[in-house]
Amino acid sequence: MNPQTDPLRELSPGIRPSVVSPTRPLYWSIRREFWENRSLYVAPLGVAALILVGSLISAVHLSQTTRAALALPPMEQYERIQGPYTVAATLLMGTTFVVAVFYCLDALYGERRDRSVLFWKSLPVSDTTTVLAKAIIPMVFLPLITFAITFLTQGITLLVESAVLAGSGLSVVTLWSHLSLFQMGGMLLYHLVLIHGLWYAPMFAYLLMVSAWARRAAFLWAFVPPLAIALVEKIAFNTTHFAMFLQHRLSGGEEGAKYITGTMSLEPLAMLNPAHFVISPGLWGGFVVAAAFLFVTARLRRHRGPI
Repeated sequence: MNPQTDPLRELSPGIRPSVVSPTRPLYWSIRREFWENRSLYVAPLGVAALILVGSLISAVHLSQTTRAALALPPMEQYERIQGPYTVAATLLMGTTFVVAVFYCLDALYGERRDRSVLFWKSLPVSDTTTVLAKAIIPMVFLPLITFAITFLTQGITLLVESAVLAGSGLSVVTLWSHLSLFQMGGMLLYHLVLIHGLWYAPMFAYLLMVSAWARRAAFLWAFVPPLAIALVEKIAFNTTHFAMFLQHRLSGGEEGAKYITGTMSLEPLAMLNPAHFVISPGLWGGFVVAAAFLFVTARLRRHRGPI
């Protein structure tokens, strides 16, 4: 239409069409995921609450435990005193990993099962944007949520134990000298972002693809094929290459094996080498595989209807 004969321009010459930011649909899609999946933060918060309750109960015998720990060699002192903090980090990381797996498997399967996909597809949000929003949750936001909740839980535990030791006549310097909360936090953030976020990206993308494809029993379709491949390889060739590959991916590779939670307060932060991890072929190969899975997922969502 000729702009000079456009009736809208003639009736309202001062009105200009609003320009929607290309990141706006992605932002609201991410917010939608948190609205619809409260388990993303409720589950780790629940586990954190249980850890704090356990810490309060164990604080009754904290003075005796601390005196017994001080009689041990230095390395065993560190392991004994930092034990509850390591357990807290491990439990919270395990919880959010399980939450991420079930979230990915239900992210696209659930909206087809309850037919809400018809409503969401009626909105001006592309399938690519929707899939990217769902992928960002386990790859970016869940590691950050886990870090925040874990750091807060460990901080509260440290304050409670400090108050108990001070009340029992023991010096809190003993506790603080064996624990470095900020160093533990730095190691935790490093592990969560690089391993649970970036390294696990192809696994989360694969689970999203299964969620978009499966018509029923998405959990079985996600885990039975890899197990079948490993079993067939073992029977046919008496090798375990595929199983070792899966183990290598799940364990976090060399970085995941090196910086485990049990050494968070013992390994200095200066020993971390994120540049070596970022340029590793395993990480970038995983990104390529994850991108391929997400591309297929977006195509599946475009053509798959309600179940």
